[in-house]
Amino acid sequence: MESPHKGMAMALRLDDLDYFLAVARHRTVRRAAVELAVSQPALTKGIQRLEAELGFPLFHRSRRGMELTAASARFFERLATLRGSLGEAIKEAADLHLGELGTLHVGVSPLYANQLFVPACVRLNQERPAARVSVLIHLNDALLTALRRGDIDLSINALPAELPDDLRALPLMTDDLCLVVREGHPLLARRRLRLKALAQAQWMLPGLAVAARRAVEGRLAEAGLPPPQVVVEVNNTAAQLLDLVRHSDLVSLMSAAMLSGPAGQGLAALPMAEARFRRQIGIVTRAGSALPPLGQRLVEILAGAAPPGQGAA
Repeated sequence: MESPHKGMAMALRLDDLDYFLAVARHRTVRRAAVELAVSQPALTKGIQRLEAELGFPLFHRSRRGMELTAASARFFERLATLRGSLGEAIKEAADLHLGELGTLHVGVSPLYANQLFVPACVRLNQERPAARVSVLIHLNDALLTALRRGDIDLSINALPAELPDDLRALPLMTDDLCLVVREGHPLLARRRLRLKALAQAQWMLPGLAVAARRAVEGRLAEAGLPPPQVVVEVNNTAAQLLDLVRHSDLVSLMSAAMLSGPAGQGLAALPMAEARFRRQIGIVTRAGSALPPLGQRLVEILAGAAPPGQGAA
């Protein structure tokens, strides 16, 4: 039986393909729309257009969310690879046009710009003063999206708990996330603090697209608790807004490294195991895509500068 599209040209839109990839990764239209900064109706229409062009359904709904169909699962694997290659081709063409073929594009979490990237970049500049580096400072989820699209060559950020098949990671160090409150907060006075004590708390957290926010929601859900009551939502690192936590009863998130430094003054981690989120910080690259020589050297510098015993095996 011949394919209904044999001999026919398909008018696939690039944004519709990106919509499909995002929904397949997040399993919800809502989170995919947040990642791509589009409305849910626009994203849904894009999925419907793509299904009409392909001639088969891409998703079915289950208790776990939007699940790929048997036909679309293989399509997703191939498309994710091709989309990354297309992003690389676009970036390379732009670099050639601008005369910047030697530019290395790096994504960095704001939490680790000074701690990891700056010292490594200083050394790279000393070794290769003619090299050019373009830096994107953003939160983890946005960095991984940029990496997949080929907008950056590598990313330095907290590694996802489950790394997608199209990405590769090199761990450098550990830096846990902690639930924090102001010193003298009523929660700190409890003799036996339990997670259920946070049920009525008010929070300052990043948006739904950020993995750290999802980690908090998941931890509360596992304990049978409702989602956090977020009264202050931030779209970047909350360092500039920590005075809100110092002068209120808000609960927030902070990396252990930041908490132990000047930014953590007047704040304290909640003293319970459930209030700590174990995570690794490292370098993320695209699977099957070789780094340019400049990127390879930056990775070597970063790996060599990792804290003792915390570099990759």
